[in-house]
Amino acid sequence: MGLPRASWVQLYALCRRAPLSTAPAAREQPAAGPGAEPVCRPAETARPPVPAVDFGNTQEAYRSRRSWELARSLLVLSLCASPALLARHEQLLRLARKLLGQRLFNTLMKMTFYGQFVAGEDQESIRPLIQRNKAFGVGSILDYGVEEDLTPEEAERTEMEFCSSALERDGRGVSKRENQFQAHRASGDRRDGVTRARTYFCASEAKCDSHMETFLRCIEASGGASEDGFSAIKLTALGRPQFLLQFSDVLTKWRRFFHHVAAEQGKAGLAAVDTKLEVAALQESVVKMGIASRAEIEDWFTAETLGESGTLDLLDWCSLIDSRTELSRHLVVPNMQTGRLEPVLSQFTEEEERQMTRMLQRMGVLAKKASQAGVRLMVDAEQTYFQPAISRLTLETQRRFNVERPLVFNTFQCYLRDAYDNVTLDVELARREGWCFGAKLVRGAYMAQERARALEVGYEDPINPTYEATSAVYHRCLDYVLEELKHNARAAVMVASHNEGTVRFTLRRMEELGLHPADRQVYFGQLLGMCDQISFPLGQAGFPVYKYVPYGPVMEVLPYLSRRALENSGVMKGAQRERQLLWQELKRRLCTGSLFHQPA
Repeated sequence: MGLPRASWVQLYALCRRAPLSTAPAAREQPAAGPGAEPVCRPAETARPPVPAVDFGNTQEAYRSRRSWELARSLLVLSLCASPALLARHEQLLRLARKLLGQRLFNTLMKMTFYGQFVAGEDQESIRPLIQRNKAFGVGSILDYGVEEDLTPEEAERTEMEFCSSALERDGRGVSKRENQFQAHRASGDRRDGVTRARTYFCASEAKCDSHMETFLRCIEASGGASEDGFSAIKLTALGRPQFLLQFSDVLTKWRRFFHHVAAEQGKAGLAAVDTKLEVAALQESVVKMGIASRAEIEDWFTAETLGESGTLDLLDWCSLIDSRTELSRHLVVPNMQTGRLEPVLSQFTEEEERQMTRMLQRMGVLAKKASQAGVRLMVDAEQTYFQPAISRLTLETQRRFNVERPLVFNTFQCYLRDAYDNVTLDVELARREGWCFGAKLVRGAYMAQERARALEVGYEDPINPTYEATSAVYHRCLDYVLEELKHNARAAVMVASHNEGTVRFTLRRMEELGLHPADRQVYFGQLLGMCDQISFPLGQAGFPVYKYVPYGPVMEVLPYLSRRALENSGVMKGAQRERQLLWQELKRRLCTGSLFHQPA
């Protein structure tokens, strides 16, 4: 039997107010009051000057690497640049395994691709690499890189089953969700076209619990290996993807309705953070649409909830999805095509609601463990049809745990058209409520897949049209966050980029804004096995920089390695420069008699 629509709102209220774990309801850290002023940075004291960073000095860039490691990097990156080899790499790996046997195959992988991109098989074996990198100024973001080796058919079947509700599967209900937020067989295998991210298929509650235990071990490994590490998690590993789809649909419709009313008030085209609705005009619109009577809506918009300004912005609007208002039974919006009012909420069985609650609890367990271990939690971005819910749940976790410092970092994909709105709104919300903003900015990992799905299913392409447009959005988002950091010493950002131009832009803006690397507000991140010519010069100059460090058994990490090889084929410009620098350093060592260089 389906639950009433209000249950969705009760769940949302749970997400906003209730503990996210099974622990007692007390906050983990002393709370900052709502609307607390940002913490200004202390008066300037004498600081050492920031060393110039030279990304072309191969001797400094590769000080931490032995010559045989440089040769391996040159070999692996060159092989990854061969289209013919990449097109057949899976067949070649299977053939090598068959001819060599498992033991020799594992040895070969550790000498080549696995050794280049993966730190080791377990917590103990990764420790030497992490400590060596740390000695040269480079920290670690640990990521257990194991993936299930499902066939495309198995992945598709699992996705279709667990992205649909019980009512939809047995034919007793029809999905009210928009096409973008429904399961589609053509895009059932979420690994297809993805080169930069792991993919989880959460086929049962037991599997979700297993994923949580994996993340807990990863947090422990990060805490044990270094004092200031990160650990990466994915929310699709922690719960039924159907919940993320349906919650994303709710949030998107609610946000779209706000912009529809804004357009009616002549405020289309403004940045989301600058768009403010006149409450009186909004009330008239709600009455005319038949959503509620004038008497009913008076309780929604009060001085207590919105202040005395007479206007309402998108953050105020989103806060109305809360059982503290009388809005729960009125959550309907007009369908822009038909003009008819439709509910934004769907029905859930009691078991499905329990599954949602358990997902929230798993998030809380991980955040609490990270807090105890002194590890920061990096929540990875995922596909656009999951992302609104992922961002919302991450934000609720930040509210609870990012009180004294940014412990939980959300990820923003700047290839999305709405990336700037998403970043600015979260910065503004953190300002108002007094918690610490923490973000990782990336270009994005799902471009080919997202575009293909939008075309196949029939909705607007969410991706920026060109790489240049994405870079412009990235720099705009980054500049906005850096300006916030100038005035707020408790906020932080990770610039996750292999693009030397983006790193140089960040360094220049830091200097202009007076952001010193010793403040540890601006972090840099690159993948293990790539872009050492960026990571190590930054680390040796005193900038906080991290490698994204996957680990796990050889055979279980092979799907990750396959995509890492494919990614290198897609970043030929950067990889070509990296190969040139590697060859330059090898020749320098050969000519100077330092071929047997030992890192010290």
